[in-house]
Amino acid sequence: MNKILDEINKPSDLKRLNIVEKKQLAEEIREYILEIVSNNGGHLASNLGVVELTIALHSVLNCPEDKIVWDVGHQAYVHKILTGRKEEMKTLRKLGGISGFPKTSESEYDSFDTGHSSTSISVALGMARARDLLNKKNKVIAVIGDGSLTGGMAVEALNDAGSSKTNITVILNDNEMSISKNVGGVPALLTKIRVKKTYKRSNNCIKRFFNKVPVIGKPIVNLAHVIKRTIKQAVIPNMYFEDIGFTYLGPVDGHNIQELEDILRKSQNVEGPVLIHVITKKGKGYKYAEETPDRFHGVSSFDVKTGETKGSNKKDYSKVFGEKLVELAGKDKKIVAVTAAMTDGTGLKEFSKKYPDRFFDVGIAEEHAVGLIAGMAKSRIKASFCCIFFFFAKKF
Repeated sequence: MNKILDEINKPSDLKRLNIVEKKQLAEEIREYILEIVSNNGGHLASNLGVVELTIALHSVLNCPEDKIVWDVGHQAYVHKILTGRKEEMKTLRKLGGISGFPKTSESEYDSFDTGHSSTSISVALGMARARDLLNKKNKVIAVIGDGSLTGGMAVEALNDAGSSKTNITVILNDNEMSISKNVGGVPALLTKIRVKKTYKRSNNCIKRFFNKVPVIGKPIVNLAHVIKRTIKQAVIPNMYFEDIGFTYLGPVDGHNIQELEDILRKSQNVEGPVLIHVITKKGKGYKYAEETPDRFHGVSSFDVKTGETKGSNKKDYSKVFGEKLVELAGKDKKIVAVTAAMTDGTGLKEFSKKYPDRFFDVGIAEEHAVGLIAGMAKSRIKASFCCIFFFFAKKF
């Protein structure tokens, strides 16, 4: 039996598939990623979590004319598979093999060389403003995770984009599953109403009518606005995005292709910056990655059946560093450790458990981490350790 994945060589191939076929394709892609990463190593949990989202994006958009900017490039495996590189994915993490991140020199479908992280909204806004200056009509999408929003650059970009009138879509890939079930229906209802072209037009007409009514007209409009806003704030915890200028749509199930496609198409009827809130699950479809997504973030080769890593169990530098820091911290109460959402990778997991009052994870905010540790060192906490990954690329 032929696989649907065998017939997908470019994004336009997705447009002839029905929803049932796309669901089957999603499962085939998960199996394919598991096969590759279990043999070669790579980033697993994040890619398993964006399978349906990536299928929906390429089903609705017309890439490479439309631009997708991935905030963390290591979640672009599905994107690469759908854009003519599924065979090349077998060379992942091999000498001379395919990059594990978007790479503009590798494909016209990769709009920006993205590493890690919090940069996508700035880049996408720049692309959108350039598009407008060049009188083009293409769509620009930034895909950013909830963790990346802890980075100051992302907040700065949200502020700039929200205050603009620029047509840009930010997809918030929320994989923390923190949205309360009892509020999901109200945002969904508001989404259906507000994306209709007639909504804003009729809303403006009503405002203009009442504003012309002597004495009581403007107070009526103001009262209606206050009531509407109070109700929305009472039931929707995501008014922050609305307050800074975005049209907020969602939340939507990030593993339901039909719902994703519907909301993406509807968002195209909205003028100005749009934020689509998508709920996904890291490691979706592979139980070991679902249960321990941190362990399956970036992995070496492993046994798919057991989830156990293959090969040597030698200690790496981070492990040795972490053990020594725990030992030293037991002797000196002024030793503290700061990291930027890299507890496991920097070897600080045991330290965080043993000395939680002296451990500070600031989220993906490296600049803040350095400033924080500088402030502590200046205040006589001199045995201060700031632990951050250093990423670099080497061309062989």
